[in-house]
Amino acid sequence: METYSDNRLVVAISSRALFDLEESHRVFTEEGVDAYCQYQISHEDEVLKPGVAFSLTRKLLNLNRLERTNRRVEVVLIPATVLTRALRIFNSISH
Repeated sequence: METYSDNRLVVAISSRALFDLEESHRVFTEEGVDAYCQYQISHEDEVLKPGVAFSLTRKLLNLNRLERTNRRVEVVLIPATVLTRALRIFNSISH
């Protein structure tokens, strides 16, 4: 585990908390891996809706604007386990 000495708050968040992935999760549990991968590929360019932790994450990151030279908060996104979901999440973050 890495240790920080700069008194920065480091928060780890899952992709399912940051974005609403309930529909894709439903496809996975009800239709299986192949249908899930196809679902992610066919929806790759659709921006995901915010999840339960999206607002909190945005507010935490806005604390960095108070002092531009000293970042107070760092958010670490726990990666998706499926590459097709990871691409969709990356596209939504970029949005």
